[in-house]
Amino acid sequence: MHKSSRGWIVVLCWLTVMFEGFDIVALGATIPILTHPEIGHMGVTAADMTFVSTISLVGVAVGAVSIGPIADRHGRRIPLMGCVALFSVFTLLFPLMPNVALMGITRLIAGFGLGACMPVAVTMMQESAPQGRKANASTVTMTGYHAGAVLASLAALAFHEHWHWLFYLGGVLGLLSLIPMWLRLPETAPRPILVAAGAEAPVQTPGSASPAAGGGTSAPSGVRDLFRDGRSRVTLGLWVATFMGLMLVYGLNTWLPKIMELAGYNVSSSLVMLFVLNAGGIIGLLLGGRVADARGIKGTILVWFGAAAVLLAALSIRISDSLVLNGVVLVTGVFVFSAQVLIYAFVGYLYPKTLVATGMGFTSGVGRLGAILGPLATGVLVTLGLAYPGGFYMFAGAALIGFGAILMIPRPRASTAKELYALEQAEA
Repeated sequence: MHKSSRGWIVVLCWLTVMFEGFDIVALGATIPILTHPEIGHMGVTAADMTFVSTISLVGVAVGAVSIGPIADRHGRRIPLMGCVALFSVFTLLFPLMPNVALMGITRLIAGFGLGACMPVAVTMMQESAPQGRKANASTVTMTGYHAGAVLASLAALAFHEHWHWLFYLGGVLGLLSLIPMWLRLPETAPRPILVAAGAEAPVQTPGSASPAAGGGTSAPSGVRDLFRDGRSRVTLGLWVATFMGLMLVYGLNTWLPKIMELAGYNVSSSLVMLFVLNAGGIIGLLLGGRVADARGIKGTILVWFGAAAVLLAALSIRISDSLVLNGVVLVTGVFVFSAQVLIYAFVGYLYPKTLVATGMGFTSGVGRLGAILGPLATGVLVTLGLAYPGGFYMFAGAALIGFGAILMIPRPRASTAKELYALEQAEA
């Protein structure tokens, strides 16, 4: 693949993932305004917005699960653009809805499009990556999520009670991104997919995928192939690990300030800790991918989950020195957030080329259930007065389960740049 084509894939897939970070923070930032007794919207209550936000995450999960088989049959490019268009249109419609029921429906459909975007974007990044750089491609792509979250936070501060413009901005940016996608985004799907879909000029890059566990190049028939040819342990291990990983990410991002407040820290310090946690996440994404590609993907994920478990348990101890405390929170963010993203990178090493998008979609979709459960379970602990230190024990336990799930997955045939190159040369 030409260097300029790969550059466009990097930019446009990163931008696609950015929309998810923007969308989630945009909705969260508008909830206090929508439910405010004086400047609220149509008498919307906190319970109403809980319904709207939850059904949005359900749409994200369904979209992630549904897109994989489609992308593995019809290529990556057109399904990705279709999902961006779906998300953008219904994001624009959301502020115009006259009641909570219709708000929920538009968020469900927008969530479907949004959830389908990320697995395809990460798959395209992996397929276009240079030799043995799948993990780094995945983690770099996911930095877009944090960039979108920052952009939404700044936009929310600027628009304040004019919350409609947050969604207009997100929708317009999505629609505008379709122009360069149509003009510049190349197809990355391997030959069997493109031949099955009727394409004449497939694009395959040297480091796009490895014929990992189960092998084979024939087009898959669907989700059943995730459990065939000895792939059951792989699939179940990935599903459990990503469930626990997203449970950690969403649970901590939603409730960390409140938990730290219950621990006796002041509110401003708690908000700073949330920022520090996400700053650590960006560092971890940039670091984790490089380490995984150089040292081996499975071992890196095990170290990351193990370190996350220890650090989360350590946060159950009250630390009086603010510098030390923020240092622990920063390092916790390094391991917690990138452990989850490295699982997506692992998918590219474990499934055959024609099954990667399906595997990525179902791994992401099952993980979204953890994204729903994490905030819910933590909220229950807060209500019961058990969030500190119980919340950190729960998070540490989730990290340990994630560790165990990855441990049960067989080592892929190629898990480093050197091994991948040697394997592909041997099978060429």
